[in-house]
Amino acid sequence: MDTGAGHLAGKHIVLGLSGGIACYKAAELCRALIKEGATVQVVMTEAAAQFITAVTMQALSGRSVYTSQWDSREASSMAHINLSREADAILIAPCSADFMAKLLHGRADELLSLMCLARPIDKVPLLLAPAMNREMWAHPATQRNMVQLQADGATILGVGHGFQACGETGDGRMLEPAELLEDVIAFFTPKVMAGQHVLVTAGPTYEAIDPVRGITNLSSGKMGFAMARAAREAGAQVTLVAGPVSLPTPRGVNRINVKSAQDMHVAVTALAQDATIFIATAAVADWRPAAPSLQKIKKDGSGDAPKLEFVENADILASVAASDAARSGKLFCVGFAAESHALAENAHAKRLRKKVPLLVGNIGPDTFGQDDNAVILLDEHGSTELPRASKLFLARQLVGEIATRSRAARS
Repeated sequence: MDTGAGHLAGKHIVLGLSGGIACYKAAELCRALIKEGATVQVVMTEAAAQFITAVTMQALSGRSVYTSQWDSREASSMAHINLSREADAILIAPCSADFMAKLLHGRADELLSLMCLARPIDKVPLLLAPAMNREMWAHPATQRNMVQLQADGATILGVGHGFQACGETGDGRMLEPAELLEDVIAFFTPKVMAGQHVLVTAGPTYEAIDPVRGITNLSSGKMGFAMARAAREAGAQVTLVAGPVSLPTPRGVNRINVKSAQDMHVAVTALAQDATIFIATAAVADWRPAAPSLQKIKKDGSGDAPKLEFVENADILASVAASDAARSGKLFCVGFAAESHALAENAHAKRLRKKVPLLVGNIGPDTFGQDDNAVILLDEHGSTELPRASKLFLARQLVGEIATRSRAARS
């Protein structure tokens, strides 16, 4: 089974560390980059070496760490030239306030800043992960520096919010390694969905019986969240409407939480007006209790179960597919079908019933809660099977398919 690992295969990253306590996160980031298939060359400033050792970074990267522009290992002592020419990108994490200022003014008094200045700007992008105290981050000088660095072509990956080593709380923390990894992968991903506004639904819905009980299903939301992440990687503006799940929001994705099918229907109806692609991965309840009790239903000792009556929920996918935007070609709709048997037959029938150009089917019991999946794609020309792989790997494949088909539908 393809696990989807190695999304950075073939990429060579120079990981630069400037001085800051966030250097401890650089160790995990280095390991994460390598697990995704990249090779990593670590370059450290003298200040960074006060927070983490070159021995640690060498062990994690599998390469000797460079700390001096006078390193005799490089031909003609030109490490700043040789290391930058080999890189697909230079990632400074952590990037201190001082190092941002140094980059802004083109100073080059040690190897890392010298290498950034000497890199071929049009071939070797510069990615910066700032890390500093909240007051330093908010200072007008830092904000001016950030704006100018972006104007000069650097990519600022942003900062996190939370408790800082100094004891204060606020903006300025370096992003977590997993977040930075998402951003690096997104940076290198071809932007096949640039200019698109993608609306994704994910997870189950919950239909209340009384204040403490309800009807739901086993959908974990993982496939929908993977679709949202993959669409964002591909350059789309992404809005994710999520049922009740406990999953972190993908980087750069706008998330709206809902609970019931009615909640999801209201949210999607409003949001679909501005979307260009709608991907309905949510496992929406077909029915809901007609009259939920306002109080917990108690057992009375008779052994008789309470009598529940159900009403049908609105068909979110079918209603969006029937909208003026979808019929005019402005909105490309993709459905998902979780079946228990006869996948191809049931999914084909659902595609026709919902009147969508593309439907993705899977066997629900085989994928709910799992990190992997196997799917079948159905359109007017037939079906295509995508073998079992990680949900993120499949999502990236599906985003490519959707991008191609949506362009063709509009041409």
